[in-house]
Amino acid sequence: MSSPRPDDPDGRDPAEGSADASAPASPHSPALRPAAAHGTSWFKVGFGLGLGGTLAWLTTQTLVQLSNLLTLLLLAMFLAIALDPVVTWLTGHRLPRGLAVAVVLVLVLAVLAGFLALVIPPVSNEINALTKSIPGWLKQLHDHHSTLGRLEDRFHLLDKANQRLSSGGTSGLVGGLLGAGKAVISAVASTVIVVVVAVYMMAFLPALKQFCLRFVAFDRREHVRAMTEEILSRTGRYMLGNVATSAIAGLATFLWCEGTGVRYAAALGVFVALMDLVPIVGSTIGGIVVSLIALSVSLPVAIATAGFYTAFRLAEDYLIVPKVMKFAVNVHPLVTVVGVLIGGALLGIIGALVAIPAAVAIGLILDEYVFTKTDAPR
Repeated sequence: MSSPRPDDPDGRDPAEGSADASAPASPHSPALRPAAAHGTSWFKVGFGLGLGGTLAWLTTQTLVQLSNLLTLLLLAMFLAIALDPVVTWLTGHRLPRGLAVAVVLVLVLAVLAGFLALVIPPVSNEINALTKSIPGWLKQLHDHHSTLGRLEDRFHLLDKANQRLSSGGTSGLVGGLLGAGKAVISAVASTVIVVVVAVYMMAFLPALKQFCLRFVAFDRREHVRAMTEEILSRTGRYMLGNVATSAIAGLATFLWCEGTGVRYAAALGVFVALMDLVPIVGSTIGGIVVSLIALSVSLPVAIATAGFYTAFRLAEDYLIVPKVMKFAVNVHPLVTVVGVLIGGALLGIIGALVAIPAAVAIGLILDEYVFTKTDAPR
């Protein structure tokens, strides 16, 4: 019987220890428990995916709820960038930036006031004429020999109106009036938000640009600054080109109305010019309104007016706007048309407004960072 060696505290031979180490590991050892480890890993992955999906859903819902406000902020930013060349020109003539912004704001408000001065008197005159005509129309409804009287005998319009009012039509009418009032208040509030934010952006645009450039590395900052100034400059030229095309539309409307005898030629010209600032749908809405007003002259004049605006719209979309925009922002006419259509489909009027500046920015970025590498000889 061998005695344990003094260098082995457990009384075991080292050879036996090496034999135990080479033996198969126990099923309960940590080396053979991958299931638990894999279970913990999959739990973490599932928890992370669920948390990420929840955060993405909450972010999407928040953006949807803030979509109207974001649209107004985008419009305000676009107006500030579009009017910045005028502010810069005034500051170049030794005006403080705050005073230059105030001058631009006064000019814009003066244009709007002039438009209202042209539009409100004709509208109020027509409303007064309509109010005075209502008693005569009611009298004709009771006259069986008049056209309105024969329509009343056939369709019983007065009885149907009384039934609607007596069967809850009053509440519907009140609800409609309240809805119209809410729409007016919402429009006024949106206008105030856009104007206030645009004024603040114009006043602090240099500081805002400087702040945004601080997120760019210092060695590339001047290069990005130059590209940013070029994008903003082309955006301003685009706005000036848009104003030019709108002025052409307003002048054409004025001349047409004067030549055909349609009343309120000046007011309609200014109205069409303002509506034409909105791409895609603006000139169409203006043409419909002028054609309806032309009915007061005669049906042939109204039909001719509709044909005139159809032809003018085609000329504007495919001749005037592409040429002016190519000169103003150096964008291909096809890109202009396609960009406006895509922007309008995605974001409506606001998307159509910012489509061309966005195309300009994308073109400059591609020329600077993509095409310079792909066109370089290898």
